[in-house]
Amino acid sequence: MKASPSVAVRGFTLIELLITLALVGLLASVALPLYEVSSTRFKEAELRQALRTIRAGLDAYKAATDSGQLPKVAGESGFPPTLEVLTQPLELANKRDFGSNASEASKRMVILRQLPRDPFFPDRQVPAEQTWNTRAYASRADDPQPGDDVFDVSSKSSRLGLDGTAYSSW
Repeated sequence: MKASPSVAVRGFTLIELLITLALVGLLASVALPLYEVSSTRFKEAELRQALRTIRAGLDAYKAATDSGQLPKVAGESGFPPTLEVLTQPLELANKRDFGSNASEASKRMVILRQLPRDPFFPDRQVPAEQTWNTRAYASRADDPQPGDDVFDVSSKSSRLGLDGTAYSSW
């Protein structure tokens, strides 16, 4: 009777493990920068949308004051005094009595349901209105300063975008 050869159990060699680790490391070093760029692109898209939303809200508030829907004091610009005002129910200037079926809500206007936050602002605990730089109507375009009203907003981030421009200048 012939003796069957013993089957030796064989594992991975050290070289095989090192080559596998090197390939995984190489893939990770390629994937990480791609992830960072795509994450930054996503935040930039959020920033663009948030700026459009807020600026549309500022324009809607200005249009409402210019048309007489919202009260406006003589000498004021017609822009909201703060960003918070855009999310609050505003009393209409020309309240019409629509009869007993009219609700109190029909005598108010809300410009924005929610104020978007700056996606590049580091602290998520800070209220959304404090994540933006504001520019008053009376300030110069080359030197934006806050003031009695909110004419425009910009990011507080000092970072540069993927296109090389500062987020604060968007």
